[in-house]
Amino acid sequence: MDHDDDGYTGAAFIEAAGLSLPVRVTLAGYFQPLDGRYRWYGRVQADSELAGLVGAGRLDAVLRTPHGDAAGTLGDPDLWQRYRIEGVGRPPFPVPLEVDESAPPD
Repeated sequence: MDHDDDGYTGAAFIEAAGLSLPVRVTLAGYFQPLDGRYRWYGRVQADSELAGLVGAGRLDAVLRTPHGDAAGTLGDPDLWQRYRIEGVGRPPFPVPLEVDESAPPD
């Protein structure tokens, strides 16, 4: 299966602590066959208001894109102050629901 089609890059909103912050995100994900769950993750572009909210810790939040919303956890800022976001279950972007059986195995 080609995983390059899974993901989303674009505008989103982070909803946490009673705030709704407009942000830009880059997201991807994969199906984990060991536990049968979809895991999604990505980075949120640097934002001073978000940095003030999360700091160096972790924060549970809802990520909303034009495709839907999903609960996730923010944390682990990189050197450019882009926060990692990750979640388990239905992601806030479309995911192919069928497997192409004609494709050669990885």
